[in-house]
Parts: sequence; structure tokens; C-alpha cells
Amino acid sequence: MQKIDIRNPSEQKKLIWAVVLGVVAIVFLWWTFFGFGGGSNPTSKKVVAITNASPVSRPVNKGQPETVLQVKGDLLNQLRPIVNSQTIALSVPEAKRNIFAFYEPPKPPAQSVTPTPTPTPTPPVLLAAVSPANVYARTSDFSLEVTGDKFTPEMRVMMDGRELSTRYVGPQQLSASVPAAMITNPGGRQVTLRSSDGKLYSNPAVLNVTPPPTPNYTYVGIIGTSRHLDTAILQDKGSKEIVNVQRSDVLGGRFRVTSISDRELVLVDTNLKIKHTLPFSTEADKGSNPLQRPTPKVQSDDDEP
Repeated sequence: MQKIDIRNPSEQKKLIWAVVLGVVAIVFLWWTFFGFGGGSNPTSKKVVAITNASPVSRPVNKGQPETVLQVKGDLLNQLRPIVNSQTIALSVPEAKRNIFAFYEPPKPPAQSVTPTPTPTPTPPVLLAAVSPANVYARTSDFSLEVTGDKFTPEMRVMMDGRELSTRYVGPQQLSASVPAAMITNPGGRQVTLRSSDGKLYSNPAVLNVTPPPTPNYTYVGIIGTSRHLDTAILQDKGSKEIVNVQRSDVLGGRFRVTSISDRELVLVDTNLKIKHTLPFSTEADKGSNPLQRPTPKVQSDDDEP
């Protein structure tokens, strides 16, 4: 081990600096752990800055100790809530808009616009009346007389758009033949006058086709003989009266019996020449009278002379 020469000036300086540094280190350590003021450990104090708080005025009594009431009052003043007079503006983000939800205004009420009626031009030809004005359905062919004004030989009678065979009588009268096929069913028929080139036309008229009268009877039975002199048993639908008729008899003063069979009874209207067929029916009203029940066709030998 090398020895230190104390008499050497450089060695003396090193020794002095070592002692000084050791003393400084001891002092620093003592100050860190124990401090220099009394025996209590130093405490760190936190400073709280209260913004926008009203200062607490505390009376200072110089030279006099504070009482307990004064200390408590000061503590209560310090514990008061802080009133912030400033208005805090909160920035709230705008709600996102739903692009699929939108306001749909109500539809305005529909206003019915009445169109201005166009005046119908006056026809150049006048159709005043047709004769007959009423006919029965299912009748035969008949002649229709048309009266009016400004008729020409080129004009034709039209019924429901169908041209009829027309005969020119004069400037105020025409005659047309109506086939039975056009009045088979009841209803109205429109009659007009029109020229072949369409320049002359008339106002319309109506021919009424009404249902023909029908026999108000029900065919409920038949009585037969060996000579085929059959007797038909009929029942009135209104009075329920039983009527016996044979061929060529007139029923109700209007309908003539033309055929009798076990299936149907044929009648002809003597005025209109319309044929009516009554089917054999077993649905007639049942009663105590045996004539009201259907009677089968029988053969009898007592009818021979």
C-alpha cells in the first residue's frame, strides 16, 4: 500500500477537499432527513386557488387573541358554496338528420271541375214521332211509320244503328219494315233517320218493346181416352181454380189450346199470334180435391159406342 506524504503540498490540498466534501455530504443528508427547524417533520403545504370566489373579509384584531366564535365563523364563511356568476355555454352537437324521414305536406283536396257543356248542334232533319210507339215482344214483322219534317228520298230509318228497309212517302213521312228478330226481347229501341252520305240526320226517338201477356195457369194433369180426346187439367195461379180444357178451346177468352201431351200444353194468343208453352208440372198446390192432383193417362173401353 502506498503511503501518503502529508508534507507534500499537493497531497495536503487533496486531503482538505476530501474533508470538505465529506462535511457537505453529512450536512446535506442531515437536512434531508431531519431538517434544521425543531424536531417536527416538515410538511408540504398545498395552495388551492379558488377562482371566481368572493373574498372573505375577516376583521383583524391587533394585539387581541381570537375567540372560539370568531374562529368558527371564519370556518363557516370559508365553507360557503361558491356562486359562479358566469354563464357556462355548453356546446351540444347537432343531432344527425335522418335522410329517410322528411315532412310530406298533405295533399290538397281534389276539386271537381265541371266541364263546360258543349252545345249540341240542332239536327237538320226533324223526327217528330213513330207509329206504333209500343209493340209487344215476339210478334211478327210490322210496318213502322215515321213522321217529321225535311225528309228526302235518300234518308233511311235506322233502329239501334241497323238500317231498315225504308220507303219514302213524302217530305214529312217515311215507312220502314221492322223484322221480328229485332223485337224478340223487351226493351227500348232507338230510331233515327240518316242519309247515305251522313250529311243529313235527325234527332232520336224510342220504340218501346213490352213483354207480351202470358197465360196465368199451371199445367197439372191430363185425362186421356182411346180416341185421343185428351183433357188438360189447369190450375189458375191467382184463384187456385181448376179448369179442364181440350184442343181448340179458348182459355180466358184469348189463348187457344192447340196441343196437349203428357209433357207440355201449347197455347196460341188469338190477338198477337204468339205461341206459349206450359210444361207439365207436379208442383201444384195439393188439396183435398182429387182434380188438383196429377191424373195419369188411362185407356177406357166405356168410351166406345
